[in-house]
Amino acid sequence: MHEIATAGELAARADGDALVLWGGQGLGDRARAWYAGDAVAVAVADLSKHDRLVVRGPLSDLVPLVDSLLGELGTVYRPFGEEALIRELVARVPVLSLRATFGWMETAVAPSQPTTAAWLDGDEGVEALLSEASPESYAWPGAAGVLRWAGVVDEAGELLSIAADGWSAPGVGFMAGVATRPDARGRGLSREVCAFVTAELVKRHGRTGLMVHGDNEAAIAVYRKLGYTYRAVAAAHM
Repeated sequence: MHEIATAGELAARADGDALVLWGGQGLGDRARAWYAGDAVAVAVADLSKHDRLVVRGPLSDLVPLVDSLLGELGTVYRPFGEEALIRELVARVPVLSLRATFGWMETAVAPSQPTTAAWLDGDEGVEALLSEASPESYAWPGAAGVLRWAGVVDEAGELLSIAADGWSAPGVGFMAGVATRPDARGRGLSREVCAFVTAELVKRHGRTGLMVHGDNEAAIAVYRKLGYTYRAVAAAHM
């Protein structure tokens, strides 16, 4: 097992995998990464609400790497990666069990769709909208890593739909906190604000990612229309 010292080395070891680069967060103070053979693992604290151990690579190299890291890092870090890989990892590492399955979506194309969305000057009204429309959101105003909010407003300046730039990393922007006021749904506002944030993050980082419940077909359809592709991912825990 060898520690990875730089973001450039992590990108090379992970073949530019957006999920791994997102976990690395530019290898700031919250993240450390290691490799063994062709396997890579990144431990990152408080990333989108959880301490994560983002993994990729062949099981023959990954199983002993994860085994060693779980002993070193403790029980709080959740192995996270491609769903098929995590299921195999759980089957081979007895202390692990499957925690959740969901989707990672990403794009390197900035949508050209017209939009009235814009970055907000602060976060006034965001918490109220989230509380009404998406109380399970991981992104909230003031949360560590949540940088800024975009929104669509009505003529009176009331927020109708929002999305956040949260937990973005060099090489991979990240969109979170997507929500639309219930009485404003069905008007394409979520697509507008997501198109705006996606375009902004792609221009800044080169790619944009997000996470979505695998059974949220409506949201997945919106993201696909904006150019995102879907990967089934999963998380495990001890």
